[in-house]
Amino acid sequence: MITLCSASESRALLLRNFGVEFIQKVPDYDEEQITTNIAKDFVYTASKGKLDAAVREFGLDMPLLCADTVIAAADGSILRKPKDIEDARRILEIQSGSTISIISSAHYRSKTLLFSDISATHYRFATFEKDEMEAYLQSGLWEGKAGGCMVEGFCKKYILEVNGFESTAMGLQVETLLPWLGK
Repeated sequence: MITLCSASESRALLLRNFGVEFIQKVPDYDEEQITTNIAKDFVYTASKGKLDAAVREFGLDMPLLCADTVIAAADGSILRKPKDIEDARRILEIQSGSTISIISSAHYRSKTLLFSDISATHYRFATFEKDEMEAYLQSGLWEGKAGGCMVEGFCKKYILEVNGFESTAMGLQVETLLPWLGK
């Protein structure tokens, strides 16, 4: 049994699908304090910050798993969670017909082990249909999503090419983590 230090439904689903028993608790950590514009540095800092907060708040009686994910556009800029519908439209237009990298950082810590990993999955998208994108924007399903969409959701039908684990793109590189969990 581990503590998943995240409110992410996608991360919880991944752990269930891979047969990992867990409980969910969210540590108090504000990732808005991170100032770097480099995607891999951002996710590492965020997941490590969440781990440090989780150790302080929850202790190490149960192993802790913390993660963070960002999307990097082809130009290297970070595509964060949209602030509003106009920001979501801007972010989706950047991804339309382009290649993005979904970068996830995970930290797993028990009393005897510290595991850290940064992994990326790269997607090449076809151009998004304007009417479908507008319907998606109006649905509000982009809210709270890094890059404004999920590869298992709106973006799925536009995927032309994938390089990497789908789990990494969903927010947790479970295949990389499993050996450290004894699975």
